[in-house]
Amino acid sequence: MTHTARRIGRSLALVLPVVLVLSGTLAVSAVPWAGQDAEGQMLTASASDVSTRAKSRAPQDVLRDRLLAELQEKDPGVALTHLQREVENRPSLAEHCVSIARALGRAAVEHYGPARAQAFSRPVCDTSYATGVMRATG
Repeated sequence: MTHTARRIGRSLALVLPVVLVLSGTLAVSAVPWAGQDAEGQMLTASASDVSTRAKSRAPQDVLRDRLLAELQEKDPGVALTHLQREVENRPSLAEHCVSIARALGRAAVEHYGPARAQAFSRPVCDTSYATGVMRATG
């Protein structure tokens, strides 16, 4: 009798916690915590008035945006000159020079048209500006 009781006790000790956890999980998931309104189901932590810290932007993205704005305000020649200076002053930007120059070429076509945009072409970043102009027109 003692052996049988011990065996039943051990089985319950292993099975009972699993049953309790599963039944508790099912009970909690079945409760309509936020009511039936789908719009009202918003966690407090995700409320719109919570302030979040802005992600820092990569230097090449900041430079690209600044040069695109400069292209709109002045002309592509000024933006290309500043791109060349930035790459010379910060060699870490050299690997992004091609993509920035192409973006300037595409933006110049949108703003000035293909013929006028091509007139600003310079040998910055292995003529990537001209490639951007060409791809935007074709």
